[in-house]
Amino acid sequence: MSGHSKWSTIKRKKGAADAKRSKVFSRIVKEIQVAAKEGGPDPDGNPRLRLAIQNAKGVNMPRDNIQRAINKAGSDEANFEKVTFEGYAPGGVGVYIECLTDNHKRTVGSIRAIFNKRGGNLGTNGSLSFLFERKGVLTIPKGDLNAEEFELDIIDAGVEEFETEEEVFIITTPLEDFGNVQKKLDEMGIVPENAELQRIPNDTKILDMDASMKVLKMVEEFEENDDVQNVYHNLEMTDELMLVVQQ
Repeated sequence: MSGHSKWSTIKRKKGAADAKRSKVFSRIVKEIQVAAKEGGPDPDGNPRLRLAIQNAKGVNMPRDNIQRAINKAGSDEANFEKVTFEGYAPGGVGVYIECLTDNHKRTVGSIRAIFNKRGGNLGTNGSLSFLFERKGVLTIPKGDLNAEEFELDIIDAGVEEFETEEEVFIITTPLEDFGNVQKKLDEMGIVPENAELQRIPNDTKILDMDASMKVLKMVEEFEENDDVQNVYHNLEMTDELMLVVQQ
């Protein structure tokens, strides 16, 4: 299993079992509002909104909540802007943070404070462009699907990596094939648990256990911030580290 898939799996399992469910809902509601505001309220003509709604259904968000978020998109309350931050955690691990905020100054201050508190450094935008590559990552519930047959059916749509876990399949696609894979899944009547563009590290960095835990504590603090949508890093999630984190 690749490093980014390991970390995605940890977050998915933890998120299903603890109070972070409300954070997941909040993140998706923001994405729905921004998508509807930028591309209109009709998901058939707005791919970004269609994807956000799909992800909302994947975490069992009530239909009323989804519609309320779409309706709210035209109000002043939904005045969010996308902001990204790049920097380094202890040990030289790269960290890329995506935010949606209605108060840029507040968000900058919060992100800088976490970097400083946790012994990291906030860099300039573009400084980590060489480190991460945007790819589509889709999580598919296994259900009654046969792994071999499903992989054969979906591979020609542009799948780069197909991984099997206990309860799900994780599919990785190049950026340009993300839409093709979604379309193929639609044709097959398969609804992903989650589908999104992620920033996948080109290289990972191995640290000892103490240094690794310092990085993951920083990542967790970023993720707990209400303005943060996604946090990406290039720390190698070794088997030993996985065991500690999943406890």
